[in-house]
Amino acid sequence: MTFEDSLEWARAQDAADELAALRAEFLFPDSGPLYFAGHSLGLQPRRAREYVLQELDDWRRLGVEGHFSARNPWVSYHELLTGATARLVGALPHEVVVMNTLSVNLHLLMVSFYRPRRGKHRLLIEQGAFPSDRYAVASQARFHGFPDGVLESEDPLRTLRERDDIALALIGNVNYLTGRAYDMSALVRAAHEKGALIGFDLAHGAGNLSLTLHEDGADFAAWCNYKYLNAGPGGLGGVFVHERHADTALPRFEGWWGHDKVRRFEMGPRFSPIRGAEAWQLSNPPILQLAALRASMELFDRAGMPALRRKGDRLTAYLELLLRQRGAEILTPPERGSMLTVRFRQPGMLAELKKRGALVDLRPPDIVRITAAPLYNSFEDVQRLCALIGELDDG
Repeated sequence: MTFEDSLEWARAQDAADELAALRAEFLFPDSGPLYFAGHSLGLQPRRAREYVLQELDDWRRLGVEGHFSARNPWVSYHELLTGATARLVGALPHEVVVMNTLSVNLHLLMVSFYRPRRGKHRLLIEQGAFPSDRYAVASQARFHGFPDGVLESEDPLRTLRERDDIALALIGNVNYLTGRAYDMSALVRAAHEKGALIGFDLAHGAGNLSLTLHEDGADFAAWCNYKYLNAGPGGLGGVFVHERHADTALPRFEGWWGHDKVRRFEMGPRFSPIRGAEAWQLSNPPILQLAALRASMELFDRAGMPALRRKGDRLTAYLELLLRQRGAEILTPPERGSMLTVRFRQPGMLAELKKRGALVDLRPPDIVRITAAPLYNSFEDVQRLCALIGELDDG
């Protein structure tokens, strides 16, 4: 790819961009359009307000009858997201469900998939995993009576190939801090060859990378929807459970929303699970949260992940080139999505950028994360950000 460090060149790329119209579907913050923190919290889709207000209006008009008589009946509202979610992560529709939040879902899934025994009790995570994942796996190991059960590895693939005592691996497919993306299919093969199960935290992968969860064969995965997927602060998460587990008698915590839909309102005493990922549901979901996410998922369906990843690769490469030209140290390896982790020579750079309307993300003490999200960021955004960094550095 050949790039030019000029505003004219960047605008020409945007004029030829097949996804450029999607930018108008988002609301930028009052600080301005230089928003590069979509890895932390995505922007608000324009239609999110409309969809949420529609449900508030139906609640006002219908009260409890909205469960079955709303324009989009609440009892099945989460199913409006099933197809788009499956397409997003490369899954079959019955392998996915939108529910709860990420850490809650990880615990619910580990109840089913972490089944330690003497001699095969280790729970593997990548070194530098997100703290919530580390807390979750450590508490699961302790709960099962293995206080020393967690392994952290700089090279999870090699560790899986070398050890026989791993019961479950839980890997962030894109590391939250470095932006490194792991080879999921290789990790799955290595785990299964050793008789271990494997799941993935896709918090920084869903909506960022092109995923093929069903084909890769992961046992399970979970992710949040408020980063690249623009569900809003604290938005609902997503879950994947591979089809091969749909009919197995896995242990799990049970709730009425995971019960057979046809018989759910019979209020019977015995749990009859829905086939697939929906069986892991506990309670009826928050409709207002689903409505906000629905607005974003429609845009992902409109764009398609292959096209988003093609644009994302070009945007990120352009961002990397311009940052290097301005002396930034790039910490993210070539195996990545849209996020770059960098260090600047000037320690006060982040505060100065914010004063000038550019939002990036600091992780103390000196790590800055920058993401050009292909749904709404442009080549002009990248060029303007880096021109501003150059001005501040020279100053």
